[in-house]
Amino acid sequence: MSGIYVTKRDGSKEEFVPEKVVVSIIKTGAPVSVARKIAKIVEGKLLEQNVTEISSKDLMKMVLDLLKKENEEWYRNWIVFDRAVKRRKSEE
Repeated sequence: MSGIYVTKRDGSKEEFVPEKVVVSIIKTGAPVSVARKIAKIVEGKLLEQNVTEISSKDLMKMVLDLLKKENEEWYRNWIVFDRAVKRRKSEE
């Protein structure tokens, strides 16, 4: 276990699970290898900075920044999915 907790939008907390990041990225059309790479980078940054807690919004921003550098289309797919399905604006 990483010992890193994510504070969700509703205020609840759950342990950071890199595999959840992988699943979200795969939904954008990115291959599993890229999704795993991004999840590892995010987890590494959090551990390196001794982060014990991060908001889901800040976590998503980290993931989106890396995703955008990988592929603009996958980034846009995430934004469209969040707007259409989850009814939120993730780019804000």
